[in-house]
Order: sequence, then C-alpha cells, then structure tokens
Amino acid sequence: MKGQTSWVSHCFNDSSRTNSEFESFLEVADEGKNEDLPMISVDSFLPDDLLERILSYLPVASIFRVGCVCKRWNEIVSSRRFLWNMSPSKSQKPWYFMFTSSDEPVGYAYDPVLKKWYGIELPYMVQTSRWFIASSCGLVCFMDNDSRSELYVCNLITKCCSRLQEPPGLRLCDYSALSISVDRKSANYMVSVVKSRQIPENYFQWDLSIHVYDSVMMTWRTPVTEMLTGWRGGDESVICNGILYFLIYSIGSFQEHRHGLISYDLSSRSMSHNLLTKGFISVPCSLTCGRLMNLKGKLVMVGGIGKQDRLDIITGIGIWVLVNMKEWREVARMPHRYFQGFGELDDVFASSGTDDLVYIQSYGAPALAVFDLEKKQWRWSQKCPVTKRFPLQLFSGFCFEPRLEISP
Repeated sequence: MKGQTSWVSHCFNDSSRTNSEFESFLEVADEGKNEDLPMISVDSFLPDDLLERILSYLPVASIFRVGCVCKRWNEIVSSRRFLWNMSPSKSQKPWYFMFTSSDEPVGYAYDPVLKKWYGIELPYMVQTSRWFIASSCGLVCFMDNDSRSELYVCNLITKCCSRLQEPPGLRLCDYSALSISVDRKSANYMVSVVKSRQIPENYFQWDLSIHVYDSVMMTWRTPVTEMLTGWRGGDESVICNGILYFLIYSIGSFQEHRHGLISYDLSSRSMSHNLLTKGFISVPCSLTCGRLMNLKGKLVMVGGIGKQDRLDIITGIGIWVLVNMKEWREVARMPHRYFQGFGELDDVFASSGTDDLVYIQSYGAPALAVFDLEKKQWRWSQKCPVTKRFPLQLFSGFCFEPRLEISP
C-alpha cells in the first residue's frame, strides 16, 4: 500500500512531465464555464472524511485530475486512508489497453467514461507486449511467451508488481492458457495455467495439465493431469465463479465442431480425471475462433461464426452467455457495418471484457468496437493514437479495471 500511495503522489506533483502517459489526466475542461455565477468553495464546509468519501466515487482518471485542483485535494487523494475508502466491491468501467505486435512494451489505454486514450507503459520487467496476459478486478497477470516460467501479477495504474513462483510442469509446451481471478472483498487471487503438449509421434493424443496458484498459500498445485484423444488445449481460458473454463480444439475432421469448452471446479481438492466426459460443454455453433470472459459472474463467449461449407471463413461475430452451465444464449451479433474490415480468414480479432462492456478489435487495424451487454448497444471508441508503421503490422490488446487500492 505504501508503494501505491507514493506513486500516486509522485504523479500528482511531478509538474515536469510533458507528453507522458499521464498528461491526459491533467487536462482541465472549460466546457460550461460561466464567469457570472458565484463561486462556492467546497473546502469551506466539507470535512476531510466526507470529501474523501465523495472523491472515492470518481473514475480513476478524474481522481488524477482533481489532485491538481488544490493542495488539500492533492493530499486527500494521495493518502492511504483515501485508498481504503475506495471499495473493491465497486467495479470500475474497464479500460482497453491496445498495443502493436512489436518488442516495445508500450501502448494506449481507452477510458470509456471520459472517452479518452492514455499512453501507458507496461511494468519494466515485461519487456515486450507479446506475453500471455489475463486480468481481474484491477490486477493483470503476465506470463512470458518463451519459457513460460516468468509470471508477474501487477497493477498497471500504480505499477505495483509481484513475481510468482515458477509454475510446475514442463516449461516447453505447445499451448498455454492463462487466467486470474481476484476476490473483490479480500483482494486474494488465484492464477491458473492450462498446459498442453503433443505426445511425441502421436498427432491425436495430447497431454494436458492444470496448475493453480493461491495467493494466500503462495503455492502452486496441479489438480489435473490427463491425456486427451482427438482434442488439444489452446491459449484461451477464464475463471468465473470459481469455475475454470478453457477452450479445446479438435484434431482431425471427425468432430462435429472445431471447438469445445471444458469446465473445472477449482474448489475441488481431489485429482480429477475424464474432463472430456465430466466437464465438456458444446459450443453454440461452428466457430472460427473463440474468446472467453467473465462479465459480472456470467461466462461470455465472443466467437467468429464460420461459413457452413468453409469453416475457416468467418462470416460474422456473435456474443453468447452460458446459462445453467450447459446452454448458450445468444445476446448479440456484430452489425455488418462494424464487421466490415475484420477480414475473412479464421482468427482475425482480439476480444476481452469486464463489467458490462465487451471490446472487440481487429488484428489488422487499431479500430475498437464496444458492446454494452446491459444496454445491448454497439459503438466505436474514439480513434486510438497508435500508428501503423508498416502495412502488415498487427494490433492486439486486453481490458482491465483501473484501480488504485488493489495490490498483488
């Protein structure tokens, strides 16, 4: 907590920063200003504790801005007590962090409340944007793409980070799926890594293992190790209400669909077997690709809809919610005017979401579509300032909750 407070105070007081990632926080709007109205100072009648409570309900970006109003407000939003008043149970609208497929660990984060982009650098130990990334309730987990042995849990706003022990199992695996789940009341968290590796000289059989990290015990356990026939693991997973969900992919052409979903209860303490029988969930239709996310305790899947006679051709993008652990309910399909430009071959978009928002981004462009699950509305975000350096450059991203009070 000390590191968080000093970092926030430093950002508020460092007037020498120009063209930095925090410059947008310091913008002051003049819209609606009227010189003829009498000015009443809040300082004249509000005690500190009440002012703290009021300011704690502001979006994170607004908190940075009010810290520049006066010395008193700066001291309040920089205090440890202020961070304690920011309840973790109150969700923040998720920001979407967009980056290019380069070796530079920098990008821009979109704030859907103020509709602005902010330049942000990833933590210093994350030396490239091409890491496995998962987020939950203000914390973001990073796993390196090479050895898959380095794992960090970080708060992107405060830059507070913690390195986890190396997960068990083989370092060299063909596919890995990373996910994290944070308890909003206690701020304790679980991290899971699903590893998948082909059996040597056997195309149809794959070893699969699930590894789970508990932040309270600070240890890993491996509750699942088994061999799949006709299916392999992938790189897509999420934890929702204590259940781990991850996509699997068919080997060969004898399966009805190219994708399937596996569920596993993380509270189980006994070794589990036969995941294909006990935890298998069919996908809603033939998909070219799938993205999993937890929206307020609901498992949501965003999927590319495959063409009937060419399953590797994407004809649209759908959004489904899992009901009763087995059935999918379609909630939306991307309008054609939004879908144009996404491309037509297979895996063409990134997508993640939190709270009520689903973000969908084409790999080929920095355009970002936003779907509000509660209002059932589509819209485009403001244009991202990231620039395309060469014609075939790819873009990707992930969403996270911007929070000041949570640390790993």
